[in-house]
Order: sequence, then structure tokens, then C-alpha cells
Amino acid sequence: MGKTEEIFVSEREKLFDQLACKLETAYNLNRKVVSFQANKEEPIYRWFKYKEGFSSKLVKYFLTEFSSKPGKILDPFAGVGTTLFAGQELGWQSYGIELLPVGTFVMQTRQALNEIDIEKLIEVIKNIWTAISEITDYKKQINHISITKDAFSKETEEYLNKYLSYCSTIKDKYIETILKFAAFTVLEEISYTRKDGQYLRWDFRSKRNLSGKPFDKGKILTFQEALKSKLNQIIQDLSPIQATSLFEQFENINIAKQPVRIIEGSCLEELPKFEDNFFDFIITSPPYCNRYDYTRTYALELVYLGYDYDQVRELRQTMLSCTVENKEKVEYLSQFYTSIGQSEVFEKIIDVYNSSNAMKEVNEILDELNKIGKLNNKNIARMVKNYFLELCFVIYEIARVTKSGGYCVMVNDNVRYGGEEIPVDLILSEFAENFGFNINKIFVLPKGKGNSSQQMGSYGRTEIRKCVYLWQKK
Repeated sequence: MGKTEEIFVSEREKLFDQLACKLETAYNLNRKVVSFQANKEEPIYRWFKYKEGFSSKLVKYFLTEFSSKPGKILDPFAGVGTTLFAGQELGWQSYGIELLPVGTFVMQTRQALNEIDIEKLIEVIKNIWTAISEITDYKKQINHISITKDAFSKETEEYLNKYLSYCSTIKDKYIETILKFAAFTVLEEISYTRKDGQYLRWDFRSKRNLSGKPFDKGKILTFQEALKSKLNQIIQDLSPIQATSLFEQFENINIAKQPVRIIEGSCLEELPKFEDNFFDFIITSPPYCNRYDYTRTYALELVYLGYDYDQVRELRQTMLSCTVENKEKVEYLSQFYTSIGQSEVFEKIIDVYNSSNAMKEVNEILDELNKIGKLNNKNIARMVKNYFLELCFVIYEIARVTKSGGYCVMVNDNVRYGGEEIPVDLILSEFAENFGFNINKIFVLPKGKGNSSQQMGSYGRTEIRKCVYLWQKK
């Protein structure tokens, strides 16, 4: 009888076997509950569709299910503040870190809404068109970058510049914020562009030289049409509850509302500033490892907020490495941790990253696929390597600032490149366990995510896991 042939088991399969008991299909956490779709009950999400967020229902579910009383909650990738404001409604002290100005502006608008004098806002809106028509010299104007140039017709651009100039003259800062926000929410509707994945897709009527089949986005609203409609929507949503908080219809009014603290910056720099064991709960969703570049998706909004080419480029590099343009940050992180007297911590985090055999296998496979031309961009391997490395630092800091017995909930998707599935859920959970978390559950959504259109022809429609991780500090 011959020797039994050895069966090769990959490192990813070994990690799966090790953590399989933690995986649980969560039928109560469908894609609608996890995604921003369930937020449509709340006015702010009807006014501006930030599709990268998750739902406030998800936040409230975990806070009520796994905590007996309010405390301090953090979202290190705060987005438009779903965790922060849902936590506030339940009496939590909320902290959020956000690098993208689009998110911080929406959060600032939410804060302004709770301070607004509705009657005063209505009065200002009544006179707005007369005031705009009288402006002849722009105090403020949009300075386009290459990817937004000619996004608006000449007439629309002129109205936008007049409107921005008018907003800058308003002395009531809350009203100024809300008026500025109203135009911010309709930029896509009045432009020749449409958000399409991580890029802007351009209508055939634009001045751009476009290749391929002409794209027709349909009716492009005038500035007046879009803004009047948006202002009417905002006033209608605010008016039934003029004397109280905009969100009181979703709140328990007996709960004392705690302030929301918004920190603008990168969580790689801001998390180390918090003291140990500071937070009771963390609920977050980092950018996915899917090549989406939010500085391109939200390019119109960024130039509207006054960001120039250099600032947008710097934002792109500062964000978590989830695009093929991101350069590695390991040297920067080494210098940063040394500058705060934490060089030993830096080495510890690097050791945890390097000790993950599944991570090592992923990096080796992607490097090999790169060599034989099986990846559709040569920088994917670098992006994946750095994405996990940077999240390793984030998870260390999250574990450090979480109290004993406290929880971390993280929403993320697995990804696939060159036909190879990358188990984001398992690798990040392995990091978390090394930094002092127990992996309570990895909740798997009943319906996963199929292959991208680029990969479907080669690898079929095989689903990959969409998950919500629940970790508890030991």
C-alpha cells in the first residue's frame, strides 16, 4: 500500500477552521439594516445620500443589546456621524474621528440643526433670491481641480459662486451652515456628472472629450430648481417639530442628551491621543479594501467646500490605504510612534502583523499574481498589504482605549482579487485577539457580495462574506 498523499491546507483555511465556531449567520442583520438604506426615516439622510455609511438601527441594536447603561462611545471612522448621533439619542457621550471633510461638514450640519431658529431660517429663505441677484462681485467661488473642471454649466457655476458669496455674509452661523449644506446636497443633480463607483461619470452634454458610448444622465436641474426643492424639503421636515430637536421623534425624550465631539483628522494620529481604557463601546466601519477613492467620488463636494488640488491629493494619501494610489505609511508611522515615545508599541504592532500566517500568504499570493499579470492593477498587492498593516495599528489603539469588558463592533466586507478571496473578517479578528479582544461573534449577513463585473467572467458569481464583527475586551 502506497503512502497517503498529503492534502495541502492553506493558511487561510487553517484560520477559517480556527475561527469557524465564531461565524454565525445573522438573519436579523440584513443588508438594509447594515447599510445606509435603513436611515431614510431620518431627514438628514434623505437630504444627502452618503451611501458609504451603515444604519443607525444597527448602532442602536448593539448598544441596547450589549450594554446596560450609556457611557462613552467612539467611531474612529465616523463618516457622517451615524454612530455618534444614534448614540447621543440613547444618552451616550459620543466621540468621532473623521478625515474626509464631506463627513465632518454633514456632522456639523446635524449639530447646527439642533440650534436653529426655524422662523428665522424661513425668513432668510424668503429673501434669498433677491439677495443673490444683487451680488455682482464674488467673495467666495469654487476653484476647480482637474477632475471637476467644467462639471457645471456657465449659468449654474455663476449661481453657485453668488450663492457661496451670499452664504458668507450671513451672521447667524447655524443658518449659514444649513444654507451652505442645501446647495452641497444638490451638486450632483445640477452637474454633468453622476457618481459611479469610485469615479464621476460624465454626461455627453459636458465640454469634456469623452470616449466610449455617450452617457445621458437625464434631466439636469437648474440651480434654482434644485435649491428651491431642497430648501422646501428641509423646511417641511423641520416645521412639524419647530420648537424641539429635529430628531426628537426618534429619541426617548427622558434621556439627557450628551454632547457630540467631532475630531477632524486621521485616526492613525488621533487615536493615540486618547488615554487607556477610555471608551465603553466602539462601533465603526473602516473604508473597505475595495479600491474606492472617496476623494474622487466626492470631488465636487470637496471643491465646493474650498479644497484645492494639493489638499485633495494630501487627503487621498492620508486616508487609510484602500486605493491603488496610496503610498505606504510604515515609515511615517515609525517616525510618528517614535515622536510620541512609543517606538516599542510600533514594533509590537509590526510583530503582530508579521506573525499572521494568513496575512503572509495573502501578500505572497498577490505578489505572485502581480508577476504573472493576473491583477488588473500592479498596485493592488501594495494596497492590500498596507490596508491590513494600517488597520493593525488602528485595532491596537482601539483595544488600548476600550475598557475591560467593553465592546467593539466593526462592519466590513471580504474582498477578492485575481480570483483569490481575502478573508478580511478573519485576519482583522486575529489581530484583535492578539491585542486583547475576545472574538465573541463574526455575524455573517445572509446574502453575501458577488464578484465585481471585471472578475465575474473569469471566476463566476461566487459570493464572499459581508460581516459584522463583535469583539469584547478581555
